[in-house]
Amino acid sequence: MITNMDNITTLDGVLENRHKVNYVQQGTGAPVILTHGLAASLHDWDDLLPELSASGYAGYALDLLGHGESEKPEHAHDYTVDNTFGHFSKWIDSLEINEPMTLVGHSLGGGLSLLYALKYPERVKALVLVNPFYDIRQLPPMLQKVFRHQLINTNFIDMTPYRVFRFFVEMTSFNYYIGHREGHVLPEHIRYQTALDYKRASSGIYNIPRTLPSMDLDLSRLYQPTLLLWGGRDQTLAPSSFPQLAKSLPNVVDTHILPICGHVPHQCHPETFNPYVMKFLKDL
Repeated sequence: MITNMDNITTLDGVLENRHKVNYVQQGTGAPVILTHGLAASLHDWDDLLPELSASGYAGYALDLLGHGESEKPEHAHDYTVDNTFGHFSKWIDSLEINEPMTLVGHSLGGGLSLLYALKYPERVKALVLVNPFYDIRQLPPMLQKVFRHQLINTNFIDMTPYRVFRFFVEMTSFNYYIGHREGHVLPEHIRYQTALDYKRASSGIYNIPRTLPSMDLDLSRLYQPTLLLWGGRDQTLAPSSFPQLAKSLPNVVDTHILPICGHVPHQCHPETFNPYVMKFLKDL
């Protein structure tokens, strides 16, 4: 199925393993692959895709396995990094792109982008990593304990109504500073979409983090030019882990911290975030 809306092409593909993948494509030119994080969707990139298209790039963004409108396996044990990566890499194969790509990945999408660059270095021109999730030790200690065990019965997550997810998003999107609650950092339409993405994602996705491999020993092999961006108030992943990553990667061209943003700086302040990405791509 293909539909066109404001120059964005939305497509449903079927991979060779019969897993459906939902994705969008906008623009023509050098290919840029956009990958979202856990419990998110391709709508993470609604602000960046139009800028890519207007600047002469072909932007592609997918819903990962178990997310958005893509395939949602029934069994909890199907939700692993290996299966998610397989779904992701076969989707890229299906695009039949004949030149090296720039991978832009947020959180889990950043980890998948790193894995892809390690496995297929000749296919990757550059990396843009946004609050990348590459090691379970980045999580707070309590979440580490939760995610180190397979979550078999997640029915309570499936039964959680949208309004509960929305309440959680509302509370966590306030900007807390020196004990005072300020206004929302995330715009209202982003808060709406975030809660919707939580609701429609399969509960099995919360088994993915426990299978994330440590890449400490492999990162020195990533020679691609890399841009690293993160929010200074990330409460999901330790902000200190991002400068550590920068030291491990051999070709980090630039780093930028968005100090008042949390885990999603690309949605928090796209007017600041997007120019960093566009300059990096132009300088390549």
